[in-house]
Amino acid sequence: MSWIEALILGILQGLTEYLPVSSSGHLAIGSALFGIEGEDNLTFTIVVHVATVLSTLVILWKEINWIFRGLFKFQMNEETRYVVNIIISMIPIGIIGVFFKDYVEDIFGSGLLVVGCMLLITALLLTYSYYAKPRPKEKISMKDAFIIGLAQACAVLPGLSRSGSTIATGLILGNKKESLAQFSFLMVIPPILGEALLDGMKIVKDASMAGAEISTLSLIVGFLAAFISGCIACKWMINIVKKGKLIYFGIYCAIAGILTIILS
Repeated sequence: MSWIEALILGILQGLTEYLPVSSSGHLAIGSALFGIEGEDNLTFTIVVHVATVLSTLVILWKEINWIFRGLFKFQMNEETRYVVNIIISMIPIGIIGVFFKDYVEDIFGSGLLVVGCMLLITALLLTYSYYAKPRPKEKISMKDAFIIGLAQACAVLPGLSRSGSTIATGLILGNKKESLAQFSFLMVIPPILGEALLDGMKIVKDASMAGAEISTLSLIVGFLAAFISGCIACKWMINIVKKGKLIYFGIYCAIAGILTIILS
């Protein structure tokens, strides 16, 4: 992998992690165009995912600080309930990661046809959430947090947008736009870090899986590209959700899905 390819894939990861267009799908498409076996480059995958987590911490630092200050009061306050909801939302993806990780990895290697079909499903979900008009709720309930977590678990499929699925599901359930993007971005931090830890353990056990052909320069470029583009996309996406403009991403996913299926 050259540093230019790392730059492009890093930007793709940073932007599409937050924009509702599927980071896994776009990375699969980008890797296919460059002739790169994405699953073999485990080190690069870990690096760009950690970079996007750091971009979340930077953009949502005030909210994270608010959560931890309230959490360490050791009482059932609003901040503690928020953390409980995040933990509940993690249950489905945790089950997938523990019991079905190998199956999911097989799906990632099944070609671009799956990516195209999942992009079309993402388009349908975003479109439906745009036109649905449920009664708005004041706060995200534990039940809603679990359902949103189910949407995140389904989004392990390449081409099915995680942020698109979780935010659209929350909107369909009637949750406020202002709180959904923030919740969606915070709930993904523990799963990403957990997956990075597991993949890192794989590298330690089998150095041959680390992607020895990836240079240090490519890793640094990919990290910086994913971090900077992630910061931009995270901040941009929060404003987009507040304005309710997800329909445009639905149109984009529909076009991208059709083209991917045709070219697969």
